[in-house]
Amino acid sequence: MPDIPSTAPPTPSRGFAACRACRDGAPLNFDFTMAFQPIIDLQTSRPFAYEALVRGPNGESAASILGKVNDDNRYQFDQACRVKAIELSCELGLIQQTDVLLSINFLPNAVYQPAACIRATLEAADRCGLDPTRLMFEVTEGEQVGDPAHLVDIFTEYRRRGFTTAIDDFGAGYSGLNLLARFQPHVIKLDMELTRHIDADPIRQAIVSGILLVANKLNILIIAEGIETAEEKNTLSDFGVRYMQGYHFARPTIGQLV
Repeated sequence: MPDIPSTAPPTPSRGFAACRACRDGAPLNFDFTMAFQPIIDLQTSRPFAYEALVRGPNGESAASILGKVNDDNRYQFDQACRVKAIELSCELGLIQQTDVLLSINFLPNAVYQPAACIRATLEAADRCGLDPTRLMFEVTEGEQVGDPAHLVDIFTEYRRRGFTTAIDDFGAGYSGLNLLARFQPHVIKLDMELTRHIDADPIRQAIVSGILLVANKLNILIIAEGIETAEEKNTLSDFGVRYMQGYHFARPTIGQLV
């Protein structure tokens, strides 16, 4: 997910107002849709998950939508993204792919109380008949979180509910290892800056090998993002990476699950 202007963690007054807005179904003043990109299991050559990616109603870029998100609509937007991702994916047939996860990006600064703010998500899953344990929630390492303990609380609540938790864009920022020391998610998604041209770059190979070693010791699954060539895929596969995502496999698509 592209960066969204960050804020401090939600204050009580802002949180209460946000809860009221979400509860009352306060509408956004802009429309959006979702594109879906598969995360491929190389062992089965089938999707392990589909990531829901924000797009404009006519296929405009994610940045064109995320640029409209601010402190006044952040909570409604985060809730609306979750609900729309679930509803659209089910309409497109995810419900029949019983072993495939739906991956949703979330904004930790848009979650006031984890148990309360997940209610609309669970209601959407129930309406669609989607087992909520098939949900994976990704937070990007680039999302600035003023209070890391708040993010740990969110992840802890999500794990308690049976959701899969993931750190997206791992290696893109400076907080990844610190966050990993505080909480161990189910999944780490390697940032494309680490995987791009890795077949010809011994430095990237060394860094990724180190991350894989840590992940294996912590029993964390690795997904490699941004795979665009067979050479990148083969190199990472030789390193033991089983799950991959990128244009080499499929581009994000609107209106279908490829």
